[in-house]
Amino acid sequence: MVSNLTDRKFLILGAGVTGMSVARSLTSRGSSVTIADDFSSDGIKTDAINLQNYDAVVVSPGWKLDHPLLAKVLSSDLEVLNEVDLAWQLKLEVAPHQKWLAVTGTNGKTTTVEMLAKILQTAGIKAKACGNLGETVINATDQADPYDYLVLELSSFQLHWVKKARFQSSAILNIAHDHIDWHSSFDLYALAKLSLLEKSEIAVLNADDGEVVSRSASWRGHKVFFSLNTPGPGEIGVVEELIVDRCFVEDPMQAEMICEISDVKPTIPHNISNAMAAAALARSIDVPHAIIQKALQGFTPGRHRIELVLEKDSITWVDDSKATNPHSAIASINSHLSVVWIAGGLAKGADMEAIVQRCKGRMKAAILIGEDSDLIEKALQKFAPQVPRVKINTPSGYAKGQIDNSLMEQVVTQGLAFATSGDTVLLAPACASMDQFVSYADRGDRFAAAVKKLVSHAN
Repeated sequence: MVSNLTDRKFLILGAGVTGMSVARSLTSRGSSVTIADDFSSDGIKTDAINLQNYDAVVVSPGWKLDHPLLAKVLSSDLEVLNEVDLAWQLKLEVAPHQKWLAVTGTNGKTTTVEMLAKILQTAGIKAKACGNLGETVINATDQADPYDYLVLELSSFQLHWVKKARFQSSAILNIAHDHIDWHSSFDLYALAKLSLLEKSEIAVLNADDGEVVSRSASWRGHKVFFSLNTPGPGEIGVVEELIVDRCFVEDPMQAEMICEISDVKPTIPHNISNAMAAAALARSIDVPHAIIQKALQGFTPGRHRIELVLEKDSITWVDDSKATNPHSAIASINSHLSVVWIAGGLAKGADMEAIVQRCKGRMKAAILIGEDSDLIEKALQKFAPQVPRVKINTPSGYAKGQIDNSLMEQVVTQGLAFATSGDTVLLAPACASMDQFVSYADRGDRFAAAVKKLVSHAN
């Protein structure tokens, strides 16, 4: 048993997936657990908590630093823990041979982690993807027959708290404005992402991202850069129609093929970058090139990531509901030539002007929804007044999580009015979903349902 996880009194902040997972693990080790959460029947109200009753506090990611109870915790003498570090302590006891790989970045984390897990599994390695994408790290660690490798997707919220966990290799894909409302500034958000470097033996870094390059410059560890351009010695990059390795090879003056660009689906620039990051992490633990190619050829991205919903009358309907910030929306829009753009939701403090400035040449029209639709409308008025736009208010009968889908049906009806042959109607909201939807997946599912109802079955 891990000594400081047993026979103690823990207060867990948050009754979500992470908090409940931590509670199960700690309870199974004989510790006493109390969960604080104002919005769940699984927790007690935060104003009823007496901190003197606890030995340590576990903070769920996403809890804002100015929450009254968390502020009290941080000003107290209580030990403050987090799920990833607890899992690391557990790993040292129950799976000392296990190694961890990590991926962070503003966009592309989930796809890259899933690609890497697929590569390792194709190589016959017992590996599991976990973290911010679904299964918690502590669940993936706490196994009777432990995995050899865990591949962790880590958000800025998680990295803000992580102190003890260590990674054989990690990747930082990109750093762009996101979650500024939580971190209070872009610099603090970037600092959380870059904190992964000090916890990693090898860092895989995107040479095409200026923030990643400049902010990692002072780190003196082992860096591996990847780029959509021709790679130099010690890098992974693109030569004509091939992704090539000039890093994990006997002679870095020569290049060895990892795969063909066409092996990566969808074959669009930011997804090719994801594949290079995954390949570099796999090469860092000696997975052969041929295995990486085979895995990428068989890999299909998860749902709501530039997912084709329907092609009809030469109009393409695409669900990229996972594009929850401007950086990801820019990549999504620029993957198509003529776009009817569906956007809006919770902006999380992000600036929407860059999207319009960089993508206005691709925008045929804009359909705006959600709480912060005014921010996008103002950006369109300022930088692309010629782009037709319509704002759709929440229908009176619509409520988040209910069966009624009138909101997305109005969106799709408007998309039909704007789109003509050769256009793509693209859900790439650049915003979080929770103002009008249960999740980004719910938003994407409702879009797809409306498309199939109103477009697929139309004459």
